[in-house]
Amino acid sequence: MKTRLWLVIACVAASLPTHAETFKPIELKDHELANLRGRYVMPGRIVSFGIVMSSTWQNAKGDVIGATSALQVQQSTIKPQFYVSMIDEKGSGSARSGGAATTAGTGIVTGGAGLGTTEGVTQVVRAAGDNNSAYNNVDINVTKANEAPVVQPQGQALAAGQTLTGENGAGALSVSSTGVGVQMNINASNNQGSSVQRLAQGGLMQNATLLGNGNHINNVTSLNVVMRENVPTAASLNGSLDQLKGLRTLGY
Repeated sequence: MKTRLWLVIACVAASLPTHAETFKPIELKDHELANLRGRYVMPGRIVSFGIVMSSTWQNAKGDVIGATSALQVQQSTIKPQFYVSMIDEKGSGSARSGGAATTAGTGIVTGGAGLGTTEGVTQVVRAAGDNNSAYNNVDINVTKANEAPVVQPQGQALAAGQTLTGENGAGALSVSSTGVGVQMNINASNNQGSSVQRLAQGGLMQNATLLGNGNHINNVTSLNVVMRENVPTAASLNGSLDQLKGLRTLGY
């Protein structure tokens, strides 16, 4: 037995290169990584999964238009459902420093035709004005607990194929749901620009285009996962020991 084992080791050693890069790491392709998605989460470990999307546009006068859309999925969930809360705030009516809110935006942004066909996470800010700010962000929060958090749905349920709208001095908002995801669109008044946030087909798009002055845009998506504490049970330990028994026949 020992002679056969040493013969196998000798054959493997002879086949290896002799330079220092014997175990040099290689880069995995995107399609190879895609096949690993979710493979290393044991069944029953995920207690709750939630998505919160928020998009807001504030103009130079302080008017704010936007919405927050939230979805929560847990074991007791019968049908996943997005709930939308509209954001409608009135500003002071006077332009902030550098805002010039009464002046229509005159900026010009060219290109970007391919942004609608990207995959994965795409975050874009294009500005052709002064005193603007734009914030695109994605949060992934993973916590551990044995029970799902108690979450009361807030806002209006967004059914598939439905579009909810709102409008004020800052602009016009639409939140739509299709068979593949949710999208928030803001078209700012007075040619100040536009904002898009879309979660669909395995990708996330956050795109802000500013053509005027004194605007503030926020696009934020949070992914919240609650995982159950992984406490080894006697059955799982016995299963691991049974796998190790196979090594005994090799003399270990």
